[in-house]
Amino acid sequence: MSKRTVENNTSIKNSVGRIIVFGLFVIAQIVGFIVLVYFLGSYFPPLDILMRALALIVALGVNSRDHNGVFRLIWVIVILVLPIPGLLFYVLNNYSSSKRKIRKRLEKVDLMVFSHINYNDEIFDQFKKEDPASASNARYLRNYLFPIYEGTDIKYYSVAYDSYKSQIEDILKAEEYVYIEYHAIENKKAFEPLHEALKKKAAQGVDCRVLYDDVGSFTFINSDFIKTLESEGIKCNAFNPAYPVLSLFMNNRDHRKITVIDGKVGYTGGYNIADEYFNFVNPYGKWKDNGIRLEGPAVQSLTAMFIQMWNFADLKRKDDDMLDFEIVPLKSLPEASGYCVPYCDSPLDTEPVGENVYLNMINNSQEYCWFMTPYLVLSDELARAMQVAAKRGVDVRIMTPGIPDKKFTYAVTRSYYHMLVKYGVKIYEYTPGFNHAKTCISDDKCAVVGTINLDFRSLYHHFENAVFMYNTDCIPDIKKDYLDTLKECRDVTEAYVNKPNLFIRFIKSILRLLAPLL
Repeated sequence: MSKRTVENNTSIKNSVGRIIVFGLFVIAQIVGFIVLVYFLGSYFPPLDILMRALALIVALGVNSRDHNGVFRLIWVIVILVLPIPGLLFYVLNNYSSSKRKIRKRLEKVDLMVFSHINYNDEIFDQFKKEDPASASNARYLRNYLFPIYEGTDIKYYSVAYDSYKSQIEDILKAEEYVYIEYHAIENKKAFEPLHEALKKKAAQGVDCRVLYDDVGSFTFINSDFIKTLESEGIKCNAFNPAYPVLSLFMNNRDHRKITVIDGKVGYTGGYNIADEYFNFVNPYGKWKDNGIRLEGPAVQSLTAMFIQMWNFADLKRKDDDMLDFEIVPLKSLPEASGYCVPYCDSPLDTEPVGENVYLNMINNSQEYCWFMTPYLVLSDELARAMQVAAKRGVDVRIMTPGIPDKKFTYAVTRSYYHMLVKYGVKIYEYTPGFNHAKTCISDDKCAVVGTINLDFRSLYHHFENAVFMYNTDCIPDIKKDYLDTLKECRDVTEAYVNKPNLFIRFIKSILRLLAPLL
């Protein structure tokens, strides 16, 4: 057995052990608290009555709050049916001092970073004259710190590995810094060329930084990963490290995928740095993913997003130890057409930016609006927008995987088919394997490529990022990729036209109730 294989097997064993220990500690804390309260309630009946009365008051309060309707429903049910654990989780999720501290930290970091960006209002005015409806999405994003740009060249990669290879080539040209942020990094074959490029540039004095999500990489790497990179001159940090202490902030993960080179070139898209994303291994059949390369002024927003998350990742980091954001003055590329808005979304505010961008695109579509998504777990707002768009004649299509990576989530995904196709939405499943791309294209002029799935986890629980584009040169390539991939899909629309039987409807109802937790 090779040394590499032994190291990988050891890493997997360590990761599995860490998951087991972590899970047992958290479960023990939850069970211990619930048992304690129930024990006290059995010996002190007034305490039990008080808890049930409090649960009723809190449930009424939740129902009156400005939450998404599905979240209100599930919180009310959980609190009324299971008062003690329901109240525990609700308080931890909404009123814990640690959650308030985390929110304040993010607000502070946002102010330090995004206050330096030029918001290019004259470009928006120009966009508005060309297409007021499409420009409304840019105005919306402008109100949430994300400027609009012109003169940025954007290249679309229909194959994730092609984007990855180009990314490494650009890294090898870096002169000042390389910033990398991914949800998951696997220390195997996929990471090797990136690792070698980073080591080489770090040895040349380039500031190389890697940020990954601790839970997203849980089974891929162990604690030695950071030590190894740091020993090679590569700064490394894990976002929201998972400790065996009960905290619902564990549920808020960094799902972004961003690479920035010298503030001049940037990458984003659906892929992580792991073997399955580049089809080195095929646990779920052929993996379909994509990426985009940005060169020009818009890269400053990707740089700001990385610095925001780098500074936010370590809650113990002092202000004077934070990474500074400096705008790289870049001229617009005269050959680049259209407008773009790189943006991100946070679960710590009350604004579902990712969902609202999709809603605006659906509502503004006149001819067609097509989606690629690995998961389809829709809010009432998104489902209704798709239904209404289809009823007014818009060609609404959704492409999902043919082979799932999570069978339960796949069952939930399929539970939404009937409610969409009965109004005219078309559903296609990617037969060769797992479709992980997150793409929306509309009317040959607007598109979104990034990390945002059509599910509650992406739209409400995770930190995400994407790029909104209008009339950029890459939009025909995005459409071509969609149509080419469609040839490898099965049209399952007709199979879900008829109303399912009572038993299936009951199962779907249960699945939908659990949807916000997925």
